[in-house]
Amino acid sequence: MKPIRIVSIITAIAVAALSLISARAQQGSKPTPQTTQSSGNQDAGQKEVVNIKNVLLPVTVTDRKNQFVMGLTQQDFLIFEDKQPQTIVSFTTEEKADPPLYVGVLMDTSPSVAGKLKFEQESAINFIQTVIRPRRDRVAFVTFDHQITLRQDFTNKLDLLDKAVHAIKKPGERTLFYDAIWQFCDEKLRSAPGRRVLVVITDGDDSNYSKATLKDAIDIAQRTETTVFALSTKSGFSGSVPGVSAGTVKDNIDKELEKLCDETGGAAFFTGDELALERAFTRIAHELHTQYILTYKPTNENYDGQERKIEVRLVGEGKGLKLRTKKGYRATNDTVR
Repeated sequence: MKPIRIVSIITAIAVAALSLISARAQQGSKPTPQTTQSSGNQDAGQKEVVNIKNVLLPVTVTDRKNQFVMGLTQQDFLIFEDKQPQTIVSFTTEEKADPPLYVGVLMDTSPSVAGKLKFEQESAINFIQTVIRPRRDRVAFVTFDHQITLRQDFTNKLDLLDKAVHAIKKPGERTLFYDAIWQFCDEKLRSAPGRRVLVVITDGDDSNYSKATLKDAIDIAQRTETTVFALSTKSGFSGSVPGVSAGTVKDNIDKELEKLCDETGGAAFFTGDELALERAFTRIAHELHTQYILTYKPTNENYDGQERKIEVRLVGEGKGLKLRTKKGYRATNDTVR
């Protein structure tokens, strides 16, 4: 009887192992190319995984002159989800908020930007120096072409970031634009213990090389509460930046870049003029530090995978003021750290 019992135990173990492998396979997320990590270690602490219950909304308010508006209170804001009023459960300003900014800078190093590589490098380091607050905010630097390469993990050390940016010597092949956004949001920003921001420096041309789509990129950014800003290297003024087209009319690629930013509460900047680009850096940095941070618990707690539309208004229409925040999210029982 003993041999039979041993065989039964071995069989049970094998069945259990196969069941575990099958379960893990079914839990896999959208396949994307594996990140190549070249340097840097994350110097941020980790938090335990919790289910998303509240929706976080960084809100930008501007006046008729496109200047940022401060001094508003919780009573000035109204939130609607699928046209149903929601209750604000927390309200603060970025200036007073405790969590640091976690900013991912993604730089396009594909063949289409070969003539603009130096310009992109200077753009990246200038932005990093503009946005980071010493001993508080952290930046990670990633390049994407036929590979997605983490050049420097989250850090507040400018010398490490400068070294990582200027270590790039030549472009790669193809453009995994949407894959880079999807993978960085899912693998890095999901676990960042602070406000999550993604800044992409690119001409916006994915050329259908990515497995992820524009919709996928928007979805993962919204689910990981990431605001996306884009600095396009495609358009600009003649002769100002080598390799940048002059007077380019916005095409479908530009419109997709705008949609990516608009749906996540960010903005896209189309300029190759160095002075205008510096103004864009300053504006993004100023915006990130003057936003209102609102959270609400959805009245519809059914995680059915459906798209939810968000609208934020000001009481009394705000006297000509404009609001910008993410436009919605997909109701999944997702997790962040």
